[in-house]
This record gives sequence, structure tokens and C-alpha cells, in this order.
Amino acid sequence: MNAADDPAAERADCLVVGAGPAGLTAALYLRRFALRTLLVDAGRPRAALIPRTRNQPAFPGGISGRSLLKRMRRQVSLHGVEVADGTVLSAEREADGFVARFRPAGAEPVLLRSRTLLLATGIRDHRPAALPDPLHDRALRLGHVRYCPICDGFEARDRRIAVLGQGAHGMREAIFLRSYSADVFLIPPDGPLELDAAGRARLRDAGVTVLDQPVRRFALRPNGMELLVGDQPLRFDSVYPAMGARIHSDLAVALGAVDEAVCVPVDDHGRTRVPGLYAAGDVTRGLDQIATATALAAAAATAIRNDLADRTPLRRPRSLLRTRDDSPGTEPLPV
Repeated sequence: MNAADDPAAERADCLVVGAGPAGLTAALYLRRFALRTLLVDAGRPRAALIPRTRNQPAFPGGISGRSLLKRMRRQVSLHGVEVADGTVLSAEREADGFVARFRPAGAEPVLLRSRTLLLATGIRDHRPAALPDPLHDRALRLGHVRYCPICDGFEARDRRIAVLGQGAHGMREAIFLRSYSADVFLIPPDGPLELDAAGRARLRDAGVTVLDQPVRRFALRPNGMELLVGDQPLRFDSVYPAMGARIHSDLAVALGAVDEAVCVPVDDHGRTRVPGLYAAGDVTRGLDQIATATALAAAAATAIRNDLADRTPLRRPRSLLRTRDDSPGTEPLPV
């Protein structure tokens, strides 16, 4: 693949893949560093599934994931970030950067070229096979299905909680939620619970009820979710799937930043082991928090700016110096 002779190829200082909180934050910082920034949005950010987050600073009443993303996207647009809706199919290194094969929404693939590449591709939570999409999405909007006890365990306090998990991961999440409620159950989503005697003892000491039979069926009720566990229907206010996630690290694997589909290892500034390739957000670590994602993205964007400046000093032409105001675009930013 060579984009040098392709008239459709784009050239950017940084191509940001992923338009969740991490990607949007990185794009904002990069553009404010006066770098040409291209942001690719596949339209499936995990944050969009959040019905309301109440631990995001500056929003006392909480904010939905979609509303937060809409505000962030408007902010980067006001700063002149180029946003392309579509999917990066593949990426390769070139002598002076990267070339990505990009498929715009409803169009044929084109090639995008960039001096650096930042992956903010995120993760996707595994869902119980017995919980179909329409029911899952409705229960999620109502707060009866939740994925992040760090984000919303506070809202589930003193409620009847089911943790769907197996092994050590399920055990840890159930014990974590026990600090919010005295009525916590650990139930395998499918198959055996995969817990040894020591794990069962820890759950017993924590006061977590353990059920060994998997969930056969889910139903949405006026006052919560009904789970058919074996032959027994049980009602819960909140259900937490603790089943891990698919890490969207395919591009990182293909570029040699990581050997398998796990979280991409980076240094404190978002640099991977591949020169010019950076990563930020959920794809890099397992905390999966908006605040963490934005902080990691800010650090990575700053590193990109400084690394590019080390290669070629960044100097703004005198003729382009702003003399009237410091607004980023044609209209003022909202306060």
C-alpha cells in the first residue's frame, strides 16, 4: 500500500481513530496545538450507551453519554478539527508516518496519511447471550442493567443486585458491590461458576449469596429485572454483567504495538513501542472511566505535539498571527 500517488489520500499531523471521550479530547488538544488533526468516528462509542453518569465533574445533575459526546464533538468542530465518519480498515507504517485504509460511511475506501497515529478505539462489554439487544438496551436505559460499579455503584446502594460473572473476576465485582448493598448475588451467566473453595469462602465472609445455576432467561418487570436461575424466578433492581470486554486493539496488533488482543501497553505519555504510534483511553487499561480516558488522551496529545516538534520545529507564520481575538473559530465557544 502506498498513498503517495493516491489523489484521494489525506495528510495530517495526527490521525485519531475513535471518537469517544479519549479521541475527542486528544483531537481538541492537538488542534489547539495548531496541528492538522483528522478524527475518525465509527459511530459506536461505548460512552454513548451511558443513560446518565453522575460522577463526571461539572455536571451536578449528571449527563447522558450521548449528550456529553455531542458537547465534546461540537467543541472540536468549533476548533476546526476535521471529523470523518467511517471505519479504519487497516493501517501500515511508512517512512514518515502511517497510511490508513479508511472506508467512509456509504462510500468506497480511501487512503489517509498522517505523521502520527493515535488509537482511541476503546472496548466493548461482553453481554449475556440470553439477554437480546432490544431488552438489553431498554433495561440499560432504565438502570436495571449496569456495567460500571465504579461509576454507578452509588446509585445501586441498598438495592437488590445480581452480578453475572464467573471465577475471580465475578467474585471481585460482587465483593466490590457488597460495600453498597447488603443484598448481592453472584450468578454465572452460563456454565459453571468456576470458583474454588477459597473464593467461595471469601464471598461467604463478605455476605454475598452464591448461586451455582446459570441464568436461563431475562424479563423486564415494572420494578426491575426478573432472572430465571435454574427453575427459580428471582427479581433484582440492578444486574451487573461482569463478563469482561472485547478490547479493540486490532490495529495495534497489526502495527506491532502489542502481540495479542489485550490492552495496549503505553508509557506515561501514551507512547506505544512503535515510534509515532500512540494510544489512550479504555484500549490502554482496564479502569474504563471517562475522567481517566480524557486524562490519558491529554497526556498522549501533548506527547505527540512535543515529539513532532523534536522532529520539525513548530513555527507559526507571522502573517497568520491573530490580532482581533482568541476565539477558535467563527463563533465563540459556549461558556
